[in-house]
Amino acid sequence: MSTTQAMSLGLIGLGVMGENLALNFERHGFSVCGFDLDAGKRQQFAQRTRGLQAGVADNLAALVTRLQTPRRILLMVPAGTAVDAVLTDLRPLLSPGDVLIDGGNTLYSDTARRIQALEGSGILYVGSGVSGGEEGALRGPALMPGGSPEAWPLVAPMLQAIAAKADDGQPCCDWMGPGGAGHFVKMVHNGIEYADMQMICEAWWLMKHLLGMTPAQCSAVFREWNKGELESYLIGITADILATQDPETGDALVNRILDTAEQKGTGKWTSQVALDLGVTAPTIADAVFARTVSAIKAERVAASAVLTGPTPQASQDAASMLPKIRHALLAAKVCAYAQGFDLMRAADREYGWGLSFARIASVWRAGCIIRARLLGDMRRAFDTNADIPNLLVDPHFAGLMAGAQQDLREVVARAALQGVAVPAFMSALSYYDAYRSERLPANLLQAQRDYFGAHTYQRTDRPGKFHTRWNS
Repeated sequence: MSTTQAMSLGLIGLGVMGENLALNFERHGFSVCGFDLDAGKRQQFAQRTRGLQAGVADNLAALVTRLQTPRRILLMVPAGTAVDAVLTDLRPLLSPGDVLIDGGNTLYSDTARRIQALEGSGILYVGSGVSGGEEGALRGPALMPGGSPEAWPLVAPMLQAIAAKADDGQPCCDWMGPGGAGHFVKMVHNGIEYADMQMICEAWWLMKHLLGMTPAQCSAVFREWNKGELESYLIGITADILATQDPETGDALVNRILDTAEQKGTGKWTSQVALDLGVTAPTIADAVFARTVSAIKAERVAASAVLTGPTPQASQDAASMLPKIRHALLAAKVCAYAQGFDLMRAADREYGWGLSFARIASVWRAGCIIRARLLGDMRRAFDTNADIPNLLVDPHFAGLMAGAQQDLREVVARAALQGVAVPAFMSALSYYDAYRSERLPANLLQAQRDYFGAHTYQRTDRPGKFHTRWNS
């Protein structure tokens, strides 16, 4: 396009996500000027967008001068110091009313800090979660923007245009709230994603070790499950992965992949924040720990020659066992989502963001990695009762758990007896049982604290704080 024509959007960071988002914006009628410190990426972007309503700038000053006012600039750079460095260079070039959008996986507290640092400048700041990976960026991601409220009317038409659309046509992009709300919601999304992926892996592992099923057979099961209440993006791609053969050996490719999983930190952040806010989210945390234990491959190989335990014996009862694994997976998924929404509720109380959980569930219905049929029921649950304390006590999900919890118990018990590690399934069951317990052994725990530290305790029969000299 003409280099003198003002462009709709500036985009800094022309990696895979940035480049594909730029193409998505352009396809929806928004011209894009891109910039990256890497000259090779700038050249690649110029080549890929030749003939489109897009261009590339050689430096930040050139980018800023080519934008419509108020300027809208999307940052797709690595979270952390890189964002701060870009903001330092950009700030003198901007004017009051301009909007900066951080679309990276940024820690929500960093977003809040940056908003505060811009106070008085008139520059508006948005921290937006972006989910969907490379394909989502190009064809329609789920977007979770939050930050300066005055910015939303300026960016809503653009962001909602490129977002994925749910089955009812609604864009999977809505305003989450002020401050770091958007990045917090995306962080929790990723925490649930960790748990969901781990549970699916455990379901496959149970099919393999308890039933002796091949990856191809497991693929067929997941493909069938993807037609029912377990329908989700992650179930669908699991069916594809397990059906894929290694062209070099003819073996299932999954069998040739080293069993060490990497992570980028958002699941860890979710678990840390849950501890900070005093929220019970063990299944998300155990999914993170499952990745960390996978990473110590050499230690596990050595330990396997030293430590004893049962060796799994595959049986032939797939017809009766597969429905139990399906129910176990369903129940464990609901528990993980319940933990995620509980964490967002606690953060909302702490920060006063005004989060709408029905809106969040609606945004997650398409485009994002955890998109699933279950989210439609979650949206309806929060629409019916926005103040429900936990998703598990919603009538629909309470009924679902009533029908699935026994199978979760039997699957966990069988896995334990056979020596198959299923930490997310076990954690979800313990979470469910603890949450439904009228009484827990914490009375003894508090007595222990009072014994060694005089921390006092409360009584069941009268109010107040009490201390006992236990060893007198």
